[in-house]
Formats: sequence, structure tokens, C-alpha cells
Amino acid sequence: MIKSALRGLVAAALVVVPLAAAPSAHAAETVLLAIAIAVDRLTPGTESREGCQRTSFKHWNAGPNPTDGCSTRAEVLISEAVEAPEVGPGCRLTGGRWW
Repeated sequence: MIKSALRGLVAAALVVVPLAAAPSAHAAETVLLAIAIAVDRLTPGTESREGCQRTSFKHWNAGPNPTDGCSTRAEVLISEAVEAPEVGPGCRLTGGRWW
């Protein structure tokens, strides 16, 4: 009995909450404007790669074919290229184009 009542309350909440919380078009425009203003106020910083080591990323392993010399990162770059890069010795990628 209690489980049925709880399920009914959850179902009712799923129906009522989206109706009660529907934002107006004006609210959406206000949020977008606030985001645009906040982004404009950001100041670019200088890049720092201090402390970054590729060996810290264990998931960039040998990829699906460990004998081709390509890491998972290189395999993804090759498979997602709009124009495929040239794959040189040791899986050195040159050229290519991505979105």
C-alpha cells in the first residue's frame, strides 16, 4: 500500500513540476543576456602546463591495436577527422582536419 502511494506521488510530481517550473521566454532571454555579459567580463589568462605529464593519463594507452604504435588519443583523432591525417612512423600524425 505504501509503495503504491509513493509511486503515485512520484508520478504526480513528474507531471506537476515541469508545469509549475516552466520558464517564460523573457526569463530565458534574461539568462542568455546574463551569460553573455559574464563571458564578456572574463579576462584571458596565460596558459600554464606546469605539472602536466602525459604519463598521468593512464587511459591514453596503446589503443585497440597495440602493434601499430598509436595511442588511444591518436586512434580517436584518426577516426574523428574530417580529412584524415597522414600516419607516419610511430603513429606520428601530420595534416588532417577536425571540427
